Amino acid sequence: MSTPVRKEIRTMCPMNCYPTFCGMTATVEGDQLIGVRGDRDNPDSRGFLCVRGQASREIIGNDKRILYPMMREQRGTDNWRRIEWDEALQRITTSIKAVTPDSVGLWPGHGSISNDYGPFAHAELAQRLASMYGMQLWDPSMVCWGLGGFGIGLTGVMEVNTREDMGANADLILIWGSNIASQPTTAHQISAAKSRGARIVAIDVRVTEACRLAHEYFIIKPGTDAALALALMHVIVTEDLHDKTFIAQHTLGFDALREQLPSMTPDWAAAITGIEAGRIASLARDYAATDRAMILLGGSSMYKDSQGWQASRAISCLPPLTGKLGRPGTGFGLRHAGTAHGFGLSHINNLEARPRGDYIPNQMSAMLEGFESGKLRVFVLFGSNLLSSFADANRLARGMEKMDLIVVHDLFMNDTARRYADIMLPATAWLEDVGVKATTTHLYLMEKAMEPAGEARSMATIVRSLAASLGVEGFYPWDHDYGHIDAVLDHPSTGHATLASLRQQHGIRALNISHVAHIDHQYPTPSGKIEFYSERAAQHGLPALPAYQPRPLPEYPLELRSGRTLDHFHAFYDHGRALPSMHKLEQGPTLWISADDAGPRGIEDGVAIRIYNDNGECAAIARVTADVAAGTVWMHDGWPGLNSLTSGRECLPEGVTSMFPFSVGQAAYDAFVEVSPAG
Repeated sequence: MSTPVRKEIRTMCPMNCYPTFCGMTATVEGDQLIGVRGDRDNPDSRGFLCVRGQASREIIGNDKRILYPMMREQRGTDNWRRIEWDEALQRITTSIKAVTPDSVGLWPGHGSISNDYGPFAHAELAQRLASMYGMQLWDPSMVCWGLGGFGIGLTGVMEVNTREDMGANADLILIWGSNIASQPTTAHQISAAKSRGARIVAIDVRVTEACRLAHEYFIIKPGTDAALALALMHVIVTEDLHDKTFIAQHTLGFDALREQLPSMTPDWAAAITGIEAGRIASLARDYAATDRAMILLGGSSMYKDSQGWQASRAISCLPPLTGKLGRPGTGFGLRHAGTAHGFGLSHINNLEARPRGDYIPNQMSAMLEGFESGKLRVFVLFGSNLLSSFADANRLARGMEKMDLIVVHDLFMNDTARRYADIMLPATAWLEDVGVKATTTHLYLMEKAMEPAGEARSMATIVRSLAASLGVEGFYPWDHDYGHIDAVLDHPSTGHATLASLRQQHGIRALNISHVAHIDHQYPTPSGKIEFYSERAAQHGLPALPAYQPRPLPEYPLELRSGRTLDHFHAFYDHGRALPSMHKLEQGPTLWISADDAGPRGIEDGVAIRIYNDNGECAAIARVTADVAAGTVWMHDGWPGLNSLTSGRECLPEGVTSMFPFSVGQAAYDAFVEVSPAG
């Protein structure tokens, strides 16, 4: 018997902490993963690998992992039986053919792209099936960054400078609603800038890791970021600190903006945000006076209310107001879906082939309505725990109860699968399939390092099988199993990369991009300029200028917000509980609450609590801390029950959901709650 060969495989961490990814070296011996470590030759992460990445080694060989197709006859029971792949695919195909194509939904979630983030070739293959067969298809950005992207898109500042440019050139970095726990490989560039003498300022609803790295931080009341940005603009304009030449050459609507600013004083904003007026004025002057100032804008958490897009809309007006675009060390740093100038990919989703159908709009509230009405009969979920990511999860649950067949493809059981899946399909892990990831500056090959465990299959394999059994002609025109990846990479920004060419370059290729955004001052708006005043917004009944719209008085006293920390990431791997080292760090939901709020409620640190409102309730453990202000409570996102508290209201009218190539159809994640000791 021969001794298994030990080999080192260059790959990327599967945790998908977008907008940054970490390089990884995996040591494999036969079918065993011996260990993982940071890849020191990775130009993005330089050998860094956080606790999440270190925990990924526990995916392989995990006794909780789903290894075979399973089916149960009745939801609400735990009576699963193992079945063969042929039976599973036959049941799925039969159920799809029994209904109209537009009664079938396909959802490739975040967990399905562990070796595909950036190019999204595997995800586009699933979208291609939905398009060509006529299934319901939605853009998952609605659960993440899409609402914030809408505000930025109206202004027109969509591109970002690279983190390398930030580290080398920015003299002021304003970390606004962003946390280095969300993009850990950015931290070393912030530290590099700090070592050069750059000033670091953070704004957030709690004291984050980024706040602790900063020279100064501002704790803001949730949902009031637009008011702060408008007050900054007030100071900049009234004190004549704006860049008149840049505004005249590259913007529209400044006069209208200036007319609305006089009432939006630092005193006005102080009453709304909880930040002292003097500090607001000082921040405005520092930002305007620093020639090379950059804003590192949050990816999703700060937009989780019905007016969240107004925050990004207002903040995105600050760089053009002060002429801080198209130059090193200015504009915006990395954020969700912010790409460097020149980046692009080809697309294979074949949306033009989609037949006529009764399609549910790309909007979360419309989806929930469609689910509840019984419009959707068959739902196939790839790498998604939808109950943990959708606002108003109770309404989603009511819709799922009505569906004929729900299929979940994942590595581990999750809340959605336990409650509603009829068929559970075993997914491949990141080392068991070929993929490519893209950061802002590089492409990375993720080579297959080991055979799939058990009978696990990749999403791409399942999608191709379904296309064949459903008779979708011309679905896979490529001549090898990963031809769809080569097709997506076939673009000038990648140098028309292929898997073969990436292998020749040891799995790493620099992208043909500019480290400075908007260097040509061509902006993706109808006018081709930055738009302080948006006619598009006005046509849809939305404020044409950036605005702060006060919310109605809440019925409950505490505002709940959620986000990430370094030892937690969404609901992946059954909320991390399937991975022993992650489970050890946090075994369940933990609510951050101030002593001022905890004391009168009889809540002590570490006790079991109940969080509730009219929508639902959630069990958690109290963490009494000074890191949140009175009136605000905070929890990691994704925990079971958390989104039963959220409102799910429509944030934007249906007519704007197709304004951009990404989904802006997020429902509101507003949640005002009360907290009491459990029991």
